[in-house]
Amino acid sequence: MRKYWGLTKRNLLVYFKDIQSIFFSMLTPLIILLLYILFLKDTLTSPIESSAANIKDFLAAQDIDMFANGLLLSGILGSAMITVSYNALVTIVRDRENKVDYDICATPVRREQIILAYFTASAVSAFAMSSVILSGGLMVLGAMGEMYLAMADILKLYGVTLLGSVSATALLMAIVLFIKTSSACGAFQGVLSAATGFIIGAYIPLSQFSPGIQSVCNLFPGTGITALYRNVLLNPILKHMDDGLDGIDRGMFVEAIKETFTFEPQLFGKALEPAGIIFQAVAVIGLCVAAILWAYPKACRRR
Repeated sequence: MRKYWGLTKRNLLVYFKDIQSIFFSMLTPLIILLLYILFLKDTLTSPIESSAANIKDFLAAQDIDMFANGLLLSGILGSAMITVSYNALVTIVRDRENKVDYDICATPVRREQIILAYFTASAVSAFAMSSVILSGGLMVLGAMGEMYLAMADILKLYGVTLLGSVSATALLMAIVLFIKTSSACGAFQGVLSAATGFIIGAYIPLSQFSPGIQSVCNLFPGTGITALYRNVLLNPILKHMDDGLDGIDRGMFVEAIKETFTFEPQLFGKALEPAGIIFQAVAVIGLCVAAILWAYPKACRRR
């Protein structure tokens, strides 16, 4: 185990010492923040105002703003754990390109431990960076207004971050193992950064797309994890808004908001509740890790 942890530490240091890699891994979350400041906020608040057209006098404007800010944070977190995981995994491609993996494979370390060291380092990097964003986001939201989050809710958010980081790493590692050059890695990074915001619903609510496109997007665990963020982060403020309505709308406002912003992703016509999302993420982790452990030793032997 000492050799495994030694390789994991080495991979962590490679990522955190590369300032450019950290910057580019945070590029998509920064783009989402910039787009939110420029025009996305209106895109997010318009459906809320439309749903509350007849009851807007019973809703506080600050609650609507805080709900939109919470949506922003969930989108940033959902994209961050994906892009950070990928940039940490780029170490595999660089090691292969620079023949560093030849030296690593020549050591008396089991091939399974080598690839698991890459996996662990990437997951830890994603969790650490996403946790920093989550902590900063919660502090900013706390300074701007009230989200009505209990300590249990905050702990759940960190739990969702851990699950999302591990599932994103598992899925992306299964892809990165087939990328052989840094140029191809950079090209895929561009595609990933552009697509992530749309797939997880950070730019436009997934409910605006057709059922087929929604199902395709919801096949990726990152989309479900972002939905989990919405459930944990925004349900308390929705409950507060619903309490303020005092039943005059029979709960229809909250139901409309949850449907619009995809609190329960639709997968082939069936709604995924939080338990289903967690099961999907765990299943993806298990399948991808098993595939990685099977494929990597064979790739080493072929060389």
